[in-house]
Amino acid sequence: MGPSGSGKSTLLNILGGLDAPTSGRVALDGQEISALSGNALARFRAEKIGFVFQQFHLIPYLTALENVMLAQYFHSLSDEREAAEALGRVGMGDRLEHLPSQLSGGEQQRVCVARALINQPNVILADEPTGNLDEVNETLVMGLLAELHREGHTIVLVTHDPEIGRMAERRIELHHGRLTEVSVFPTHEEELIDNLLKAVWHAQEDTGRSVLEPDALPEFARNRATFLLMAQEGLVQLEAVALSFAPRGEARARHVLRRHRLSERLFFETFGIDADVVDEHAAKIEHSLSPEVTEKICTFLHHPLTCPHGSPIPRGDCCLKK
Repeated sequence: MGPSGSGKSTLLNILGGLDAPTSGRVALDGQEISALSGNALARFRAEKIGFVFQQFHLIPYLTALENVMLAQYFHSLSDEREAAEALGRVGMGDRLEHLPSQLSGGEQQRVCVARALINQPNVILADEPTGNLDEVNETLVMGLLAELHREGHTIVLVTHDPEIGRMAERRIELHHGRLTEVSVFPTHEEELIDNLLKAVWHAQEDTGRSVLEPDALPEFARNRATFLLMAQEGLVQLEAVALSFAPRGEARARHVLRRHRLSERLFFETFGIDADVVDEHAAKIEHSLSPEVTEKICTFLHHPLTCPHGSPIPRGDCCLKK
């Protein structure tokens, strides 16, 4: 991240071997790519790196399928079936024979993602991949990148959007061509989603309404991109002026609230921690608690009905059996 002209795209081009550094060295996957010759560098790019550009850079007279197959050709051999499967994965299975001019901006970007992943690269470099997209297609593209990251791909992404920036595990700030800040975020994606589900649950308890206005939820404004991903994954239902739990999200939120409030009760009753700070202590351990351990804590505490602050603790199987 960084202001225009700070060197973000230049850094990405150097990492991808498209530009050569005037000094220093670039090592990727244990190999110093800044020392490679033209042909060797092209081979390294084809085998190790996938590119997703803001301006798409699709060949205008080739179909979506042919654009993806072209990337295969420069890697090894073209395989129409594999290319079609890659396009199907990004939701473009019914657009195989369309030219870029017949596709929307979001559809063209999804073709770019399919092209980037067709050779199973170690690293995907994405330069403002959502800069020209509407909210729906932004959600689709970021969902695809998040899925690729979970599968083990390294994603290096340039963005001006602070909400997308917050989705990263590590953020690099550039100013005037220099690194000014490197931030490593301890909250991984699953923990962030759990915390946002808790925020929705709390808001429903406070208002007594199951359907909320997104703009009235402070966490939504700070994490809009993550909420869009949560909607795509079936955890919440999100419309223009309505936010509510989907059944899967409500079940997950119930478990998250249960283990958090039981943790609060444990610190309060067993360790004598003041009620004003038990929330902070519970937040540090709750993500390490399995469902089995959560049930054991509940049984140990004799199935408490509320946390130390008086909020109800959702019932579990052990409570129902009792």
